[in-house]
Amino acid sequence: MSFDPGMLHNNGHTAYANGTGPGIRETGLVEKLLTSYGFIQCSERQARLFFHCSQYNGNLQELKIGDDVEFEVSSDRRTGKPIAVKLLKIKPEVLPEERISGQVGPDLHAYPFTVLHGYIHPVVSSIPVHLDGKSAPGQAPTGSVCYERNGEVFYLTYTPDDVEGNIHLDTGDKVSFYMDTNKQHFSTGAVSARNIQLVKKKQMRCQGVVCATKEAFGFIERADVVKEIFFHYSEFKGDLEALQAGDDVEFTIKDRNGKEVATEVRLLPQGTVIFEDISIEQFEGTVVKVIPKVPTKNQNDPLPGRISSRIGFNDKELPFGEKDTKSKVTLLEGDHIQFNISTDRRDKLERATNIDILPDTFDFTKETREMGVIAAIRDGFGFIKCVDRDARMFFHFSEVLEESQLHISDEVEFTVVPDMLSAQRNHAVRIKKLPKGSVSFNTQSEQRFMGVVEKEVVATNAKNASPTKVKEKEAEEGVIAYEDCGVKLTVPYHNKDIEGGGYPQAGDKVEFSINEVKRTGLQSAVSVRVLNRNASNAKRLIGFVATLKDNFGFIETANHDQEIFFHYSEMCGDLENLELGDTVEYTLSKGKGNKVSAEKVTKVAAVNGISEDVEATVMMGKVIRPLRSVDPSQTEYQGLIEITEEGATKGPNYPFGIMGMSNKADGLQKGELVKFHVCTVAQTGQKMASNVVPQRRAMVECVKDQFGFITYEVGESKKLFFHVKEVQDGLELQTGDEVEFSVVLNQRTGKCSACNVRRVSEGPKPVATPRPDRLVNRLKSITLDDASAPRLVIVRQPRGPDNSKGFNVERKTRQPGVID
Repeated sequence: MSFDPGMLHNNGHTAYANGTGPGIRETGLVEKLLTSYGFIQCSERQARLFFHCSQYNGNLQELKIGDDVEFEVSSDRRTGKPIAVKLLKIKPEVLPEERISGQVGPDLHAYPFTVLHGYIHPVVSSIPVHLDGKSAPGQAPTGSVCYERNGEVFYLTYTPDDVEGNIHLDTGDKVSFYMDTNKQHFSTGAVSARNIQLVKKKQMRCQGVVCATKEAFGFIERADVVKEIFFHYSEFKGDLEALQAGDDVEFTIKDRNGKEVATEVRLLPQGTVIFEDISIEQFEGTVVKVIPKVPTKNQNDPLPGRISSRIGFNDKELPFGEKDTKSKVTLLEGDHIQFNISTDRRDKLERATNIDILPDTFDFTKETREMGVIAAIRDGFGFIKCVDRDARMFFHFSEVLEESQLHISDEVEFTVVPDMLSAQRNHAVRIKKLPKGSVSFNTQSEQRFMGVVEKEVVATNAKNASPTKVKEKEAEEGVIAYEDCGVKLTVPYHNKDIEGGGYPQAGDKVEFSINEVKRTGLQSAVSVRVLNRNASNAKRLIGFVATLKDNFGFIETANHDQEIFFHYSEMCGDLENLELGDTVEYTLSKGKGNKVSAEKVTKVAAVNGISEDVEATVMMGKVIRPLRSVDPSQTEYQGLIEITEEGATKGPNYPFGIMGMSNKADGLQKGELVKFHVCTVAQTGQKMASNVVPQRRAMVECVKDQFGFITYEVGESKKLFFHVKEVQDGLELQTGDEVEFSVVLNQRTGKCSACNVRRVSEGPKPVATPRPDRLVNRLKSITLDDASAPRLVIVRQPRGPDNSKGFNVERKTRQPGVID
């Protein structure tokens, strides 16, 4: 049934008498009665006549709708239409007693009517709820019921007492009622409705949230009941491309093929639809049932988890689902957690939400916690080196507690659980970051033991090994014999576990502690210190690393005048941390051909490379001989700097070694200008150059994409390579720029490159190359009348990009050889 708002504004007449002359008395029924006029339905013919209240002969207050009257027919002077005059009431008023059926509209001017039962169809204008049964003194709150008869709308008032069942009627509800013959309005003559019954509530707009979208349809979770409803995209009123799961919508429910569907779906502002109320207060509880990682076939419960908590004075068990946890960290039975209570507005179901694991939960659970160190991190996952397991343990970032950021070598605590997809694999969950020093892979005895070296450490396969490839496992273990509680025992040791300078030799008496690997139980001697040797100790010397090659290097002596060869197999300690200029302790030995080399090389704390007796004067000089590491063909190790005075006068020469250079990696070349100080070596009294800084300036020859070349002679090369990352201040160098730089010699490849490149001045800007004279002279010699001159022959009319012909700019005659 529909509701026509036009009916409420219909002032026209449906029919008038035709061919009836004045003076003839007719009878009819008062159909409509307003303040000053009304309408009469003729009894003898199908006609409807207008009348003015001044034409009624009697008490107008007694005239009611439905009264039988007698009248004469006349013509309106203005319009000429027939009207009723000289009205006379001929019998008592009788209102129809049939029940009027219809629907309730939102207001008196909203929706069109359609015919229901009979010819009277009412619509209600509800009593305002905000009155709460109150109105002006002496008056009751009223509403209006509208109905249609013969194409015209009438309305009646009603009070709450006229509604059966003491129910509240909303605008638009379908109702049925009787006309009240006793309640006549004193001024308008309108009658009231009584015995009003609700037939059908108005179909309201519903709200919900889009919970799923498919190719041509979707589903909405309703906000009024715990239920989903289907909708087709053709029913969506808006931009379908913008519709997505989670959007708030409103819709109307209709029955199609016996099923409810959503129609007239429209978007609502985000946050309009609220399904639940979440408590402000937080509660603590215990997990008694966890959500299974792999759902079973018969699992239909959307809230399979359970939490037990004491709220007030009662114990409650609350359900929860996957979306109710704050993080993706695995929950275990017995977990001590904190949560809020969510109450569904639709069915008042309570559940736990915003579940967060409390720090003391591990005191309540029965899980076994393990420790380890982060060994590798990838995109979203990583691996842990375990203290008690050989294999590295996989973990996902979502299992990290407290949202802490993990890095490689971080110490962690975790729980190991089997992988749901593969029972043979394990992974780490519930990962907690620990303070530094919490995790130890070994246990070291507090007791110190005394023993005798039974077997020395002998390096194997180290002669051709690179420093990056030399590992402790490639060397044979040494053996120490000792007694513990009267029992003779042996324990292995490694060179890296020796304290002090020099390796222990067979027969040496040593003091040590015992270290045990937790994972394997293997023992070894650590913190080994030599107490006494049977043979006299070889003299230990101090030197400085001067050169590092692929598998060997050279040590500068303490007097800075010679270099001693050493092989990486003789290095005691980590080669990765060995750099140029490091202070080392070593022992001299003679090998084949009576050649001297260093053995048992140990890195020690830095000492002063050259005596502190340094003069304050800054000297200027030129390198006349580089170090032998730069030029291996020379016999002398030391480099030599000649002082350059003003007027190109030659001054004295000063030698320098690796410790005399400000930048140990800077490969000084012959002929380079330098600044330096003069110092005196305490052991020999020799004066040497120290704090040597090169003064290099040259022009940029060319710049490629990520590198370039400087016009600077280094060895046999006439130009020096540099990378753009070495340019200071992020400047973009151009060809011709003057720069200052340092030269770095790669000790292992023997190649030099520039670093710390700084632009001193910009080069000249490139200019357009002028035309060659021969071409200009030829152009000047050509005239337009010269028959031998080249001619332009138009093969076809040129066309532009838009397919237009010709040129937009007028062509001008140019002077040959002249450039505009």
